[in-house]
Amino acid sequence: MRIHRITLEELADLLTADELLSAAQAQEVKVRADGQLARLKLSQSRDGKGKARDMAVSPAEVIASMGLPINDIQDAEPLDEDRIVRCLAQRTNTPYEKIDPLKLDAQLITSTFSLPFARRTSVLPLRLKGDALEIAVVDPYDRALFDELERLTGRRLSLVLSARSDIQRYITEVFGFKRSVARAAKEMTPNVDLGNLEQLVRLGAVEEIEGNDRHVVSAVEYVLHYAFDQRASDIHIEPKRDHSQIRMRIDGVLHDIYRIPKAVHPAVVTRIKTLSRLDLAERRRPQDGRFKTDKEGQEVEMRVSTLPVAFGEKIVIRIFDPAVLIQDVGQIGFDEQGYTRFIEFISRPNGLILVTGPTGSGKTTTLYSSLKYLSSPDVNITTIEDPIEMVIEAFNQTAVHTKIGLDFAQTLRHILRQDPDIVMVGEIRDKETAGQALQAALTGHLVLSTLHTNDSATSVTRLAELELDPFVISSTLIGVVAQRLLRKVCQSCRTEVVLTPEQMAALDIQLPPGVDATPKVFQGKGCVRCRGTGLFGRTAIFEILAVTDTVRKLINERADATAIKRAALADGTVTLREAAVRKLALGETSYSEVVRVTVDEDS
Repeated sequence: MRIHRITLEELADLLTADELLSAAQAQEVKVRADGQLARLKLSQSRDGKGKARDMAVSPAEVIASMGLPINDIQDAEPLDEDRIVRCLAQRTNTPYEKIDPLKLDAQLITSTFSLPFARRTSVLPLRLKGDALEIAVVDPYDRALFDELERLTGRRLSLVLSARSDIQRYITEVFGFKRSVARAAKEMTPNVDLGNLEQLVRLGAVEEIEGNDRHVVSAVEYVLHYAFDQRASDIHIEPKRDHSQIRMRIDGVLHDIYRIPKAVHPAVVTRIKTLSRLDLAERRRPQDGRFKTDKEGQEVEMRVSTLPVAFGEKIVIRIFDPAVLIQDVGQIGFDEQGYTRFIEFISRPNGLILVTGPTGSGKTTTLYSSLKYLSSPDVNITTIEDPIEMVIEAFNQTAVHTKIGLDFAQTLRHILRQDPDIVMVGEIRDKETAGQALQAALTGHLVLSTLHTNDSATSVTRLAELELDPFVISSTLIGVVAQRLLRKVCQSCRTEVVLTPEQMAALDIQLPPGVDATPKVFQGKGCVRCRGTGLFGRTAIFEILAVTDTVRKLINERADATAIKRAALADGTVTLREAAVRKLALGETSYSEVVRVTVDEDS
């Protein structure tokens, strides 16, 4: 093991001086250091082939692995490796950089050093800046290493400090993915189990993948691991004229990730089609399939779609992570008033509840989370979906098959003979399905479904436009929930700003009389964690319309959406724009995001 020039004792003293460790914690670190170092070396000392290798564990890793609260403050965040390295960077006047994997140059990395050398020294080339090579290192004092690097590269070095765990991780990923792609078109392993709706595919850990000589398998697994790490919801693999482009949708925005050689694209497509049990020989027609894999001990469903395009077959993989798709109802974005009203909706023994919004607005998460909330051993929950978004054992899930005449309406008619308590209809598309849903609600079932309309009031009139009896609609409809997804301000780079009078006017924000101040809100400056967007993660906003006596009367009178919305607002309904502004005031989202998502909403 190479000895780093900065010792653990020196680093502990620096952290104490910067009030990241208390004096007592610093002493604890020094006492526990040898035992903790031995444990870390043991856990990190084997590669994907089971062979032992020398690991230069850094002092920052040793301290971070102890999980000590910052400055011994109760309920404080644990002192992590990034914060320790930032402290060391400030003390040594060395730039600190949190490595952004989207900006790594795989060609530069693999052509500069060999994999064993990069691993042994914990050095990662980041970019060329003129005649200088910018590299991420662990120890700012290791002059002998820097002299060796200058001699090997023939370039002047520009140093930044980064966490050793990040450096080692991206060394493994970049070298492993590039090597897998380079050898990719040689092997296929079509081994599927046709007895289940989707097969379970176990991904190897990133450290194990490089020991796998099935190169196409390894390349696909690297892509899936990367998608999980980056919280991607979709993976796009797109054939171009001279290459194949891999993009991922993260927080609703597509990012370029990898370019792979054109010759490798068919092999990658074949591997994914094999996993998804699709017809390998069929390249002219779109196909849909699915498979399951595991992520940190939890099963994740992947829905696969193929589409013939100009230069080959395009693949889109939609990732259904249970941690995202099924949440506690109170955590998906409701405010206190909205949560209370929605729980009252779904606690009714019978009736119809509609969730509305465009594709990608989070309707499936709301429905699945609601069904999970209602699920219990004494309740029969049955869903009709097209297709089944994610298989959940607590529900009885049925997929429609229009080719054999089994659509939503026909399936619902049969399901009502299965003694259900709660029915979820994936989407109301026509008069027959709407009529069956209303009839089910009228005969003692709780029915949840979706409509594609812009707001809650329009959903009510949409049912009337399907030529359904207004009295039946008003008697069975409990309420309508319209929703959208807002990106949240990144907590790592958020900064306080003041809304201008023009921005306040655009949002129709009225200050109380006599108040001359302008409200302060937050926006992100942009950092590696949020990929320079200033936004990280998403939350939902809701417009909840309850069918009160007033609204019921308007439905019976065949009133238009404007009249119904006016009555709903009088009854306390909060519009999508108002819900978004509340999120803005709470510091959860930004002004630009509120305008983007609610541009078509009335103030």
